[in-house]
Amino acid sequence: MILQTVWFILVTILFIGFFFLEGFDYGVGILLPFLGKKDEERRAIINTIGPVWDSNEVWMITAGGALFASFPQVYATLFSGFYLALVLMLVALILRGLGFEFRSKVEAQGWRSFWDWAIFLGSLLPALLWGVAVGNLMRGFAIEADMNYYGGLFPLLNPYSILGGLVFVALFTMHGTNYLKLKAPEEIAKRANKVGFNAWIAATVLTVVFIAWTFFATDILTKPGINGLVPATLAAVALLVTSWLAKSGKDRWAFITGSLTVAFATIMVFAGLYPRILISSLKPEWSLTIANASSSPYTLKIMTIVVCIFLPFVLAYVIWTFWIFRKRVSMKKETLVY
Repeated sequence: MILQTVWFILVTILFIGFFFLEGFDYGVGILLPFLGKKDEERRAIINTIGPVWDSNEVWMITAGGALFASFPQVYATLFSGFYLALVLMLVALILRGLGFEFRSKVEAQGWRSFWDWAIFLGSLLPALLWGVAVGNLMRGFAIEADMNYYGGLFPLLNPYSILGGLVFVALFTMHGTNYLKLKAPEEIAKRANKVGFNAWIAATVLTVVFIAWTFFATDILTKPGINGLVPATLAAVALLVTSWLAKSGKDRWAFITGSLTVAFATIMVFAGLYPRILISSLKPEWSLTIANASSSPYTLKIMTIVVCIFLPFVLAYVIWTFWIFRKRVSMKKETLVY
């Protein structure tokens, strides 16, 4: 159980990294058509995430790979049951990547406008679908005795999970405004500051409703032993502090507390699930846990050694990348790559 728990924690950390990094990434894409009034401004907005957006997405691949290697049955059940949703997400991400690469290949306004909205859709849809997926993980879905789900996409689009999707969109949008206030040219940063308060209000209202619904509809916050109540409380405090810091002009600290909101919310989900990973809404004993869905102890041992060797290099590279590109983006035409 020790190695299974270690890998449950490692998968949690990878998803924290993914939602933190790709969260502001998605948020910037969602805000792109609304904060950029001119083509140069939209190019500058894209330039804020240009050096990092593709490496941010690697965290999703890494988290999926870690899930496959450590809990293969969970990977099989999740990715087969959510297949259509994952295909939609993949199409959206491909469209988004194409938008980044192709929007400035042609100077026609219609061409660039098309790709700007493609980036918007390619950011909005994955954020929404991730929230829907997490909502289903928290409430559970119809996993049968053979550890498979056969219900298709539509039962997964229930009111609770859709609300979870809206929470993700609102939180990521707020996260994106906090990032743009640090990285975008001053004029765009001022617009992001105004939009950021509205995004914070939406995120706060949706989060309060979602947490209240979670309290009554699931055991994520109430189950005996380890549960998500403490990290949920910390996420709420960080969310409230974010607004105060943003109003005080402390943008760097507002970005940090906004990031902590995303991190604590992720911890809430995984802490509330543990030792389960996928909850069966049919029978609790049909749920997939760290015990009945993990790889062999030998596999987990070898993987742990590999992670201990290479993870510090990966983290060092991420930190180095953000340090190199830490400066505010300029509106000078020769610096606008995208």
